[in-house]
Amino acid sequence: MKKFGVILVRHGETKYNKAKLLQGQGVDEPLSQFGFQQAEAAGKFLSNIHFTHVFSSDLQRAKQTASAIVLNNNCGSKPDIICDARLRERKYGIVEGKPLNDLRAMAKAAGQKCPFFTPPGAETLSEVQARAEDFFNYLCQLLAQSTEEENGEPDHHADYSGDVFVSLKNPSCANFSSSELNDDSSGTRVIANVLIVSHGGFIRQWVRHFIEDLKCLLPQSFDESKAFSVCPNTAMSSFIITFNQVASFSPWIMCDSLYNCSHLDDLSL
Repeated sequence: MKKFGVILVRHGETKYNKAKLLQGQGVDEPLSQFGFQQAEAAGKFLSNIHFTHVFSSDLQRAKQTASAIVLNNNCGSKPDIICDARLRERKYGIVEGKPLNDLRAMAKAAGQKCPFFTPPGAETLSEVQARAEDFFNYLCQLLAQSTEEENGEPDHHADYSGDVFVSLKNPSCANFSSSELNDDSSGTRVIANVLIVSHGGFIRQWVRHFIEDLKCLLPQSFDESKAFSVCPNTAMSSFIITFNQVASFSPWIMCDSLYNCSHLDDLSL
């Protein structure tokens, strides 16, 4: 058995976020001044986690957030940021650059609820989720393959005893640290700590895939009804993924924290 940690972060605020304007993929807006402060705070909060891999959406608000987190990291050499278009925000078609209320009005006129409504030229939620699933499968295969290449052969004999449940003893704990992830008394091999920086719409579908399809365990004190709400700017979600062989891939996922914003407590608008 092998396991790896994922910390999923939404980008910092932009002027469009603040004005409640839809950016999607067509509006490539940089971070606002406050957005840079949020990204800096996120970086300091995560500074003691040794990230082996860093992935970001190729839109600049995500890339700038990922850069701030990496620059603030204190754990030796800094990994390269790998940009991947699969991590982009949902494409909103004709309403990109327009107020969120315009999308809500269109959805209401069509007799649908926002965000389930798909305006002309936009991606469906299913298409966004397919991107999330594709990237997650790619990530698992990448990590498994790189580990096997290092060791010469797959590790099929580790004695796993479920130690990842330890973090659920204090689900409100804000600090998702490398020491917690690497407390490996069970023999399960920790192969990577992965940072992913993306967008609100994408993150919601990622979380939906984890909870509905992969039966991800949420912290015991977390209100599950809030799991599919919009992720705030630079909010962090941490997951521990355990799997055996890619050939029979069926990951077991535990969520340590969801939409954590404690690093922003000292910031004010």
